[in-house]
Amino acid sequence: MYIRQRLGLEHDFETQVFRRGTHFFHLENWYSIHGLIRGTLRLLGLHDRGRRNAQRITVRRHEIALPNLPQAFDGCTLLHLSDLHLDINDTFVDTLLEAIAPLRYDICVLTGDYRARTFGRFDRVLAGLVRLRAQIRGPAFAILGNHDTLRLVPAMEAMGYRLLVNEFTCIARGDDRLYLAGVDDAHFYRLDNFHRAADEIPADAASVLLCHTPEAYRHAAHAGFDLMLCGHTHGGQICLPGGMPVLTDADSPRRFARGFWRHHDMIGYTSVGAGTSIIDVRLNCPPEVALHCLRSPATRPA
Repeated sequence: MYIRQRLGLEHDFETQVFRRGTHFFHLENWYSIHGLIRGTLRLLGLHDRGRRNAQRITVRRHEIALPNLPQAFDGCTLLHLSDLHLDINDTFVDTLLEAIAPLRYDICVLTGDYRARTFGRFDRVLAGLVRLRAQIRGPAFAILGNHDTLRLVPAMEAMGYRLLVNEFTCIARGDDRLYLAGVDDAHFYRLDNFHRAADEIPADAASVLLCHTPEAYRHAAHAGFDLMLCGHTHGGQICLPGGMPVLTDADSPRRFARGFWRHHDMIGYTSVGAGTSIIDVRLNCPPEVALHCLRSPATRPA
């Protein structure tokens, strides 16, 4: 049922700029405006600088204290990659691989959007994913974003990615457990299913959710997750001085568009992404990969 529903929606929505209901306007599907944006930036003298900025990936390092994290997982580090859009230009994959090559981490998590367009062929995306998986050390868990087709899943799993599509997995260290869950896109397709993804996770367990967009923050918090990792917004990508986003393309508070936030007892982190969408330009919003070092309460000073 889910597979038929997802593929049917992909077919119905693949090139729509306007759609009834939520998210009425989809700028990423309005391809005729991409040249206009690029031309405007050229007139302003910002285009070439923005393209250079998009190739300067920042590594952000964080420590995140989770109240239920077992001592065995203290120091467990997640490499968080989001919004790669691997086929947007010919040099991005090389830049990404160079950025992550020296990093140390235990698990890699990918929060969706592997291709530039929302429909069409994805051969170049698969080629980029093969190269990326060869660079990633250890396990890699991934979810789908609003740019991704369900048809990516078999190929990605054959490469060694574990796709979490409204499901969870349990990572064991001795007798201790860390639960990692992932939901389908909650922005465009709205096929995130928290009942399937979270109901069997013990209430007192340490749990991390991968969700493409921060828009599902209410459902995630009330489902009992300790940490939600997401992306989608690109932090605005083209921002005003000071990093203020012009657009975030997300039905969530603007403070959720980048970095850390909290809703009830759940910590959230929205990556600004490593790649670019619509055009390969960034202004006042550097691309990033993030290293999240998880900390147990037992390690914190009294």
